[in-house]
Amino acid sequence: MASVSQTLTFTLRKEISEKLNRLPLRYFDRHKKGEILSRATSDLEKVADTLQEGLSQLLTAFVGIVGSFIMMLLISPVLTLTAAGAIFISLVVAALVSKRTQRYFSLNQEALGRVNGNIEEAFSGNIVIKAFNLEKQMVTNTEIFNENLFQASKKAMFMNYVISPVIRQINQFGYVAIAIGGAISVIKGNISIGDIQAFIQYVNQISEPITQISYTVNSLQGAIAAAERVFELLDEEEELPDIVNPAEISAPKGNVRFEHVRFGYSDDAILMKDISFSVKAGSKIAIVGPTGAGKTTLVNLLMRFYELQGGRITIDGVDIAKMRRGYLRSLMGMVLQDTWLFGGTLRDNIGYSKENADDEEIYKAAKAARADHFIRTMPLGYDTVLSDEITSLSQGQRQLLTIARAILANPVILILDEATSSVDTRTELEIQKAMDHLMKGRTSFVIAHRLSTIRDADHILVMKDGTIMEQGTHEELMNLGKFYADLYNSQFAAKGN
Repeated sequence: MASVSQTLTFTLRKEISEKLNRLPLRYFDRHKKGEILSRATSDLEKVADTLQEGLSQLLTAFVGIVGSFIMMLLISPVLTLTAAGAIFISLVVAALVSKRTQRYFSLNQEALGRVNGNIEEAFSGNIVIKAFNLEKQMVTNTEIFNENLFQASKKAMFMNYVISPVIRQINQFGYVAIAIGGAISVIKGNISIGDIQAFIQYVNQISEPITQISYTVNSLQGAIAAAERVFELLDEEEELPDIVNPAEISAPKGNVRFEHVRFGYSDDAILMKDISFSVKAGSKIAIVGPTGAGKTTLVNLLMRFYELQGGRITIDGVDIAKMRRGYLRSLMGMVLQDTWLFGGTLRDNIGYSKENADDEEIYKAAKAARADHFIRTMPLGYDTVLSDEITSLSQGQRQLLTIARAILANPVILILDEATSSVDTRTELEIQKAMDHLMKGRTSFVIAHRLSTIRDADHILVMKDGTIMEQGTHEELMNLGKFYADLYNSQFAAKGN
């Protein structure tokens, strides 16, 4: 049973891992990381532990009950019916208790998921908590979640353990009824004293397994509640599968076209209603606008992280919906505002973007991103392992590593989402030189709040509330004297620009 339960857990965890890779980004937008983690760890362990202990006990109890019941029938069918009546009542009571137990265990697992989510937030947001002196508030929140978990767990455990004494009490009533009926049968001469003594022994051998089965079945409700949460995750709607005969571009150039694109994170909240524009291969496209304008959403649609509600997006005339997602994303390199580095060496982190990249390629990419110098000052250079002990990397250095990763990928289309937001002005200028070299001959989408970085863009898209309000070159937009000009002047008026 240990082997069976661990094999089941292994299989489910593998399915969850594969499922998470097939889920759309909107699922992760709506669920806390800690809650998802709880389903993949705590809930699965609950299922495994209950199966490992419970099913073996069920098997043993079942064999004992069947054997004893056969012997009881051979001794006295009448008394066996009396015993069966007590067993039936026990099972009915067990079923009623188990029904409530499952509900309490379900509430318990939900409360545990909320606690895990709160813990994940506390750890990942530790700097913000300390910066704003929110330790007391976080402790209070944890105490509230912990208290809810305590109450839910207490009710679940009470319903779990109350079943044993209740069933034993019912079995005792059955035992008394059999003793009285047996005594009457002995007096009438229908059964011998030895048979009734043996019969009572078999009743004793049945009563404890019945109690054990009732307790085990009741405990299984916890596993069922946990399994339901796991299967809820496994039943979530996945990304649309890639088409059977996907299209590919023989010689990608990087011409991008949005044709009447319509998109919203939900069908009743449409963010973009009619987005249309064209980008020539090798162009540098800047996307500007206030926070929440839809700039990042626009490039996410290009990467096909979300599906459109209408219209289409093409690369070199090929609809991206007709491409495999893996192939589509292989055409692009992306540097996000939030840096993300994996556990492993600095060499590995740069090399993630290109399979089987050799050292020379990695060094060249790091030099282009102006990261080579600081990497060689690390204790082991490129072989320095990123771990909890290595905390000396600044946010700007982390950004340089992600830029080197994008350079190594050598993509046809480059997406920079505030890629230099975490570096100082001097480093930004160095990175900008590397980026200018990198962007030559490539279609580049640059999301920027600092408008000084995109004045040389071939085309600027000005967005607000999910709509492209203006588009053109810097000079053209400044001459219009409208929204872009106001944005630009608000940033540089104080500096005399």
